[in-house]
Order: sequence, then structure tokens, then C-alpha cells
Amino acid sequence: MVQFATRMNNLKGSAIRELLALANKPEIISFAGGMPAPELFPVDKVRAAADAVLTEEGRIALQYTSTDGWPRLREQIAERMGVKNKIKTDAAHILMTSGSQQGLDYSARVFLNPGDVVLMESPSYLGAINAFKTCEPTFIDIPTDKDGMIMEELEKVLKTTKNVKMIYVIPDFQNPSGRTWPLERRQKFMEIINKYEIPVIEDNPYGELRYEGDFLPALKSMDTKGLVVFLGTFSKILAPGYRLGWVCADDEILQKYNFMAQAAALQASTIGMMEVSKFIDMFDLDEHVNTIRECYARRCKLMVDTMEKTFPKEVTFTRPKGGLFTWAELPEYIDTKEMAKQALAQNVAYVPGEGFFPNGGNHHCMRLNYSNMPDDRIVKGITILADVIKQNLR
Repeated sequence: MVQFATRMNNLKGSAIRELLALANKPEIISFAGGMPAPELFPVDKVRAAADAVLTEEGRIALQYTSTDGWPRLREQIAERMGVKNKIKTDAAHILMTSGSQQGLDYSARVFLNPGDVVLMESPSYLGAINAFKTCEPTFIDIPTDKDGMIMEELEKVLKTTKNVKMIYVIPDFQNPSGRTWPLERRQKFMEIINKYEIPVIEDNPYGELRYEGDFLPALKSMDTKGLVVFLGTFSKILAPGYRLGWVCADDEILQKYNFMAQAAALQASTIGMMEVSKFIDMFDLDEHVNTIRECYARRCKLMVDTMEKTFPKEVTFTRPKGGLFTWAELPEYIDTKEMAKQALAQNVAYVPGEGFFPNGGNHHCMRLNYSNMPDDRIVKGITILADVIKQNLR
């Protein structure tokens, strides 16, 4: 009989990936995955950038490169982080990864031994939970309110818990809740981090997708002790098919990530990095991001407005100012995993909430994505979902 590693006992298929397989059917109105709108992909410009790379430097593009990643792209990322996130950094402090999901995997393997404690928001990103589970940690989820992680609760846990090795947070338009930490809470968080000196993984896939209000500085921009590891990605601002993300960290920590990358993947795609770099040189990435923001802002408002009109009063949900998701909480007696089967029978998909809690529970929640479906399908799908919810009320 085949004997597997004990870590495999903690892993199971992602509910999101399984739902995405179903959502590929054209008749499904999918609010499940965090997928960008495919009609916004700049296909012609990407083709022009790819042609330029192959014409000018084809033999380099098809060869191996350094583990750190293509130097010009890392310079461009550092410049962009200075403008967008107020982070003062340079190419030497950036490591390219195959999407920010690989950065999450590296984070677990750099910091965690079996039994070590990870702190995260409640709820938190399902993909991060699954990535961290491979290293068999103990999870403690910190309560949240409308402004994100509650700092008093965080400090209470840090005061009373041994062996906390890592804190994982998404301060901007959090997945799955859509909530954003205000400046005061970010500042308080960094005060606590400096006091306890615990490494922080700041995941920032959605930070540029703000639809209203002012952009806020990243936690990394306030990091005076080199404790914050910043994860970024091109998946939401250009195209997820490139599978290009990055890690920004101080020297000692980044060296460990580099060692992990050498062992696990050698490098990110050379041609992919060069094409993205050439795209940024040839075209206006900010203009493209503005196009994305305008579309998603409209779809976000349309979904929330339709939920307000059609959902029963027993349901509460977030009203995000950016990102890709809203989060709904139903009466506690409703199991959204079971209800998802009823919705799928009417060709509507969403992600049940249980998977976003590392220790389970909270069966009455669900995550809804508004970026991928066109306007008419958003209205139709939410209206169907409202009827399904009403059928489950007591």
C-alpha cells in the first residue's frame, strides 16, 4: 500500500478550483472565482510586446535566467511600488515568482515547522490557508470588524500564545470580505508588530483596484525592522495567464525565499517576464488599470445594488470600495455549501464561506465575485440567488 506524507492528510481539493471547473460551462453564471474580465485583456498590445521581445532578444527570452528574475522587470516593479504603495525599495529586494500563490507557498516553507502558529484574519483567503497547511501549522484566526483585523484581539493573542511564527494579512480589499484597513489601524498594527517582532506576510493582489476613496500606504511602507514581506502580482492588473508575481523583502528574509525558489522552481518564466517588462515600456499600464477599475467599479455597484433590492433582510453583506469580492452572511441555520447545490441547479455558482476559516465553521457565509460576469448576467444571477436564499429561510 502506498504511504503518503502526513501533510497530505491536511490537504484537499480547493473548493474554488472545483467550482471553476463547473463554471467553464457557458450556461453557468459564475460568481465563484476571482477571475478578471477576459474582454479587458489587452491582447493586441500583449502580442506587440511579445513580437518585440522575440524580434529583439528572442534567444535570451527562450533561455534560463537568474532566480531573482528579469532585472528590468524588477526595476519597473520597484518604481511602481514606490508610486502606488509608498514602499521605498529597489530591484535587489524583489524576487519574481510564478504568481503570488507561489509566494504564499514559499512563505510557509520559510517560516513554519509543524505545530508552529500562524495568525490570520477571520475570514481569510482560502488559497493561503491551503498553501500554509502543507507545513502543518496551528491556525489562530483573529476576529475582524468592518475595518478588518481587530488590533486589541491581535495583541491579546500575541500576549498569551507561544510559538507564533507568522501573521498573514490582506489589508486592501480583503479576500473574501472586500474590507480595507483604514490608516489608523495599519499604524496600530505596525506598532504591535514592532513590539513583538513577528514576520508579516502582506498580500496585495488587489491594492490598485480601488473604486472610491484614497489609496492607502502599504504596511511594508511603514516597516522599520524588516519584518514585512510584501507579495504582489500582475494577475489582476494585466493577465493571470502570465503567472507572474513577486516578493519584496529585506535582505535576510529575501535570501531565504531565493533559496526556496532555487529548490522549488529555479525561476519564473523568462519570456513571460520579458514580455511584461516590454509591455510596461511600450504601453501605459496605468491607463489599462484605469480601464479595469472603471469596469469593476460599475459591476461592483450593480451587484451590491441588486443584492440590496432582491436579498431578504436577514442577509448582510459588505460594500467594498475596491477589489473583486463581496461577502454575505446568511442566518446561521443555512448551510451555504448545501445551498450551493441548489444554486448550481439553476446555473449560478458562488463559493461557500466555510473554506475561508482555517479551523472550519461559519457554514452560513458565502463569497461573491463581480469582476468576471457582464452586467446582465450579474443582475440575472443575483436575482436567482436571492430566490434560492428565500427558499431556505425558516
